[in-house]
Amino acid sequence: MPQDKSAKATTAPSWSVLITLSSIPLIMVLGNSMLIPVLPTAGKVLKVNAFQVSLLITLFSIPAALAIPIAGVLSDRIGRKKVIIFGLILYGIGGLLAGFSAIYKGGSYGFMLASRIVQGLGAAGTAPIAMVLVSDLFTKDNRSKALGIIEASNAFGKVLSPILGSLIALITWYAMFFAFPILCIPAALALWKLVKEPTKKEEPQPLTQYKEHIKKIFKRQGKWMSVAFLAGAFTMFTMFGVLFHLSDFLEKVYRIDGIKKGFILAIPLLALCVTAYFTGSHVKENTHQMKKWLSIGLLLSAIAISTIPWIKNAPLLVTATSFIGVGNGLVLPCLNTLITSAVGLQERGIITSLYGSVRFFGVAMGPPVFGALADRPFLLFIGLGITLFLVTWLCVAFIHPPQRIKGKDGRSRLIMRKKRLSPI
Repeated sequence: MPQDKSAKATTAPSWSVLITLSSIPLIMVLGNSMLIPVLPTAGKVLKVNAFQVSLLITLFSIPAALAIPIAGVLSDRIGRKKVIIFGLILYGIGGLLAGFSAIYKGGSYGFMLASRIVQGLGAAGTAPIAMVLVSDLFTKDNRSKALGIIEASNAFGKVLSPILGSLIALITWYAMFFAFPILCIPAALALWKLVKEPTKKEEPQPLTQYKEHIKKIFKRQGKWMSVAFLAGAFTMFTMFGVLFHLSDFLEKVYRIDGIKKGFILAIPLLALCVTAYFTGSHVKENTHQMKKWLSIGLLLSAIAISTIPWIKNAPLLVTATSFIGVGNGLVLPCLNTLITSAVGLQERGIITSLYGSVRFFGVAMGPPVFGALADRPFLLFIGLGITLFLVTWLCVAFIHPPQRIKGKDGRSRLIMRKKRLSPI
C-alpha cells in the first residue's frame, strides 16, 4: 500500500469520512457569507454605519487569517483532529456569545465584535486543517477526488449561505449565531468517532525548519508566488466587497430583503461555483492553459467592476456581479493548482496556509473598504478596476505555467518554466 512520508494513507475514500470532512469547510463558509443578507438590518438595530457593521465580517476574517499558519504548525505537532475539534468548539462558542450579545440590552456592538474574533480564531483550525487531513488520509490516486469534494462543499456553502441566512433571519436577524453551535457539535462528534487519523512514524519537524522552508521557497520562487498571493487576495476582496455592495443596494433602493434577497445574492455565487468546478476539472488535464484562464478571469472581473458606477438598476448589477463571479471561478482553481503544484510536499502545508491567510485578508478587507467608500463609487470601482488590470499585467509578466519533468527519484514534478525551478 502506498504511503506518505509522514503517515499511512487509506486505499479508497470512505463516504462517511468524506461527508464528515466536507461538512467542515461548509460550516466555515457560513460564518461569513450567511451574515451578508442581514448586515443592513444589523446596522440599524445596533445603530452603526455601513463601515462599522462590515467589521462583523472583517473581525472574523482577520483573526482567522493570522491564526491559520499557527493552526497548521499545531496540527503537525499535536494532531489534525485535535486542532479541528478545538476549532469547531471555539467557533460554536463564538456564535453563542455573538447571539447573546445581540439580546443583551437590545444589542451590544462591542461585545458582538469580540465574539466574532473568537469565531474567527476557531475558524482558523477548521477548513484549512481539514484539507491537510484529507491529504494525510487518502492516497495520491484518491486524493484529488477527495479534495475535489471538499472544494465542492466550500463552493456549495457560498451558494447556500445567503439563502440559508435569509431563511434563518425570518426568526430574527441574530438567530443564525445560535445556529453555529448546532452545526459544530455534530461535526466535531462525527470527526472524533468516524475519522481515524494516521499514526505518524516520524517526529514532528522542529519549528525552526518552518522558517527556513519559507525563506528557501521565497528566495527561489518569491516573485511569481507573491504575484499569485496578490491575485488571490484581490479576487476575494472584490467578490466579498461587491456582494456587500449588492446586498446594501437591494435593501436601500428596492427594499428587497429576506429570502428574496438571499436568492438574488446566490446568483453570482452560483456563477462562481459552476465556473470553478469546470475550471478545476479542465485545469487538471491542461496545465498550460492556467495562465491564460487566470488572465481572462482577472480581466473579466476588472471590466465588470468598472461598469458598476453607471449601473442604476438591480438586474444589471446582479449581471455585473455574476460576471465577477465567473471571473473568480476562472482565477481561483488556477491559482490553487499553481501554488500547490510548484511546492514540495514538506513545504506545501505551510505555503498553502500562508496563501489561505492572504485570501482571508482579502475577504476581511472587502466589506469595510466598500462600506467606507460607498459615497465615492467612481473612486472605489474605477480604482479597483485599474488595480485588477495591473494585477493581470503582473500575472502575465511573472506567472508562467509549470512544466512537468522527471526528478532524480523518478517522480514527475512541476517546475516554473521561466525560472526552471523545481520543488524539493
